[in-house]
Amino acid sequence: MESKLVAVLGPTNTGKTHLAIERMCAHSSGMIGFPLRLLAREVYDRVVAIKGAGEVGLITGEEKILPPKARWLLCTAESMPMNRDVAFLALDEAQIGADPERGHVFTDRMLHARGREETMILGSEALGGMVRTLMPKAEIIKRPRFSTLSYAGAKKLSRLPKRSAIVAFSAEEVYAVAEMLRRARGGAAVVMGALSPRTRNAQVAMFQAGEVDYLVATDAIGMGLNMDLNHVAFAALGKFDGHRQRRLSISEMAQIAGRAGRHQRDGTFGSLGGEEMFRPEEIEAIEEHRFPRIEHLYWRDGDPDVSSVAALIAALEARPHRFELRAAPEAVDLAVLKRLADDPLVIERARHPVRVARLWEACGLPDFRKVGPEHHARTVQRIYRHLTEGSGHIPTDWFAAEIARLDEVGGDIPALGGRIAAARTWAYIAHRADWLADPKHWAARTEALEERLSDALHKKLTERFVDRRTTVLMREIGADPALLDVTVADDGVVSVEDEPIGRLDGFAFAVDPSARVGERKRLLAAAERRLPKERARRAQALVEAPDAEFALLAEPIGIAWRGTIVARLAPGRTLMEPRVIPDPAIGLLGPVDRERVSQRIETWLASILRRHLEPLFAMAETGGDLFTPPRVRALLAPLAAGGGSVERATVEGPLGALDADDRRILRAAGLTVGTLDLFDARLLKPEPLRLVATLRAVRAKAAMPALPAPGTTVTGAGAPLPGFRGFGAKQVRIDLVERIARALHDRRKARLPFVPDPALATSFGIDATTFTDILRACGFRAESGGHWVWRNRPRPAPPKAVPRSPHFAVLEDWAGRV
Repeated sequence: MESKLVAVLGPTNTGKTHLAIERMCAHSSGMIGFPLRLLAREVYDRVVAIKGAGEVGLITGEEKILPPKARWLLCTAESMPMNRDVAFLALDEAQIGADPERGHVFTDRMLHARGREETMILGSEALGGMVRTLMPKAEIIKRPRFSTLSYAGAKKLSRLPKRSAIVAFSAEEVYAVAEMLRRARGGAAVVMGALSPRTRNAQVAMFQAGEVDYLVATDAIGMGLNMDLNHVAFAALGKFDGHRQRRLSISEMAQIAGRAGRHQRDGTFGSLGGEEMFRPEEIEAIEEHRFPRIEHLYWRDGDPDVSSVAALIAALEARPHRFELRAAPEAVDLAVLKRLADDPLVIERARHPVRVARLWEACGLPDFRKVGPEHHARTVQRIYRHLTEGSGHIPTDWFAAEIARLDEVGGDIPALGGRIAAARTWAYIAHRADWLADPKHWAARTEALEERLSDALHKKLTERFVDRRTTVLMREIGADPALLDVTVADDGVVSVEDEPIGRLDGFAFAVDPSARVGERKRLLAAAERRLPKERARRAQALVEAPDAEFALLAEPIGIAWRGTIVARLAPGRTLMEPRVIPDPAIGLLGPVDRERVSQRIETWLASILRRHLEPLFAMAETGGDLFTPPRVRALLAPLAAGGGSVERATVEGPLGALDADDRRILRAAGLTVGTLDLFDARLLKPEPLRLVATLRAVRAKAAMPALPAPGTTVTGAGAPLPGFRGFGAKQVRIDLVERIARALHDRRKARLPFVPDPALATSFGIDATTFTDILRACGFRAESGGHWVWRNRPRPAPPKAVPRSPHFAVLEDWAGRV
């Protein structure tokens, strides 16, 4: 029975490939040839899901999966086994027969590849004339597009709709557009024909899953790769075709633009940028699917004469006998063959048809690295030399060394892409059944190598061209905050959909410092909309927190909770009553939480001050009590204001007016009336001293002075410290000064000269100069011979008596009655 021949023609998204898959699966066996390895792999996975892995084979230049009982084969057009007997055979994208580089392969398959029961040619409607001329018995079926494709104009990158593909025509353009999308819209997946199927599938899966909303690709997406696209934007309408820079044909534009819209969902196309690229007649033709008829196909003898190298070249350069066919331009394999025809080794060995056929097989090694015929011919020559000597196999050691040289996953994107291209060369060789002694082993090794390199390349592409944080935010804009997966880690890192966007310190959110300026506002807005519950939770935790979780910090002066400043201090009514100013971020809390948090902070501060500065509070309370004698109040007020110590010289007048009862009150209060200072020794302990220093700095609106280590009694000069008195280049704690003064007075006799014991200074840990300064400050004067005499300190004149008001007598009488 004669095979049924059908040509299914129409634009993209007409279901041609889907129809061919259905028809093939309905037959007992079948084979489909595709233009791309990526497309063959995609359909292979679909058919495996229908028929099972043991029944389906995949044959491409670099990959061969051929179970012993495989009845359905998916191949690239170049790899279709022409001697394979199958019930059904189809050729996809047959209009590629008009391509100068690969067209002769598709033309040969159209003319000679047949299924036993049914043959199907799939292609553009522009191929109809060629089908009628070359295959007059073929039944032509035209299929309309399922959805509408319309022109959307030129759009800037920032206005591209989601689920868009941007098509560029060089790796440099693809990378540049992808980088711009990363900055503006969070990133893009990248698809190029040079990518391995594993890398391409990983990138497409990222796009299909919605991890990114944009895809940047070369024109490889025009060859039937099915993706969920709404819009296709052309970054340019010109490409270098290997010979010259030219404008895309209308058919090429339509093939790419037709990727937009799937099944019955409409799609749009346009250009990228502010200027229109398409001409009106091009837009009209693409929208109405009207393309110029293909007037000729490229042809080359598919079964050339191999009796000699000269005969082989002549057959490959022969012209077709039909007007509709044109001789194919010189391809890389023919260019390599011509160069090797003059090589002495080839001349010597290619003397028999078997050796000539072997040479032509070697010339068929694709130039995956794109190094050009001259350089590629050297690789082919070496392979042919190995194939024609010894056992006729490529040496295992040499092949293994070449693979090992590529087994490195470091480097940048171009470096990894170069290694993958080289790995494809060795994968192609490994899948030639008679080129290696153990082809199955090396096929598995090259496949594993390509997988490792592909995974590394996918990772590099994602790291470079995808900013997951921005992508998440762009995708979530407008979404209900309650539906978003916002998390705050124990260390305060805030993440949306597992992507860190900033940090929550206390109640203040800080954008991730690595974020670009353009996305900071989005990050801040996203966080502030989604953190009220976390802030409320933290407010409750602060209110219930034990005192140990709070601390009074010195730089900057403020109150910290769990290490984060939640309030600052400002001068208040008195030294012990500073104003507590909550951190501005606390203002983001609700009114109730804000009040509770502020009250808890103030309560803690009051508690800590009262616990460590109780003597100071007692001074203030006693000094403000009307029942305290006025002369005592006159001393306690400056003492409280000074933080528990005051220079004696500044209060000499009130001090001289004290009577015995007044002094008993001061002693009962724990005050020491020293030679140079009045002070409470309890406030000279490390923690009270630190708190007093903090309060004094707040009162003076000054920076906190650097305090000496706890227990230090002598320190260097610097900012005046509470509880210390300066002597030249040293500051000495006032209770130590008082001990020295008392020891000196114990050693002197009346006003007689005496020599101070140097051991006294040493015992207190002070140097001779500071000791001399203390002697002078305490009223001692130096005389000749190293003797000192006490002459007392000059005392200020007593204040003049102020006439008492008669009202004071009345008040005094009233106080006595009370």
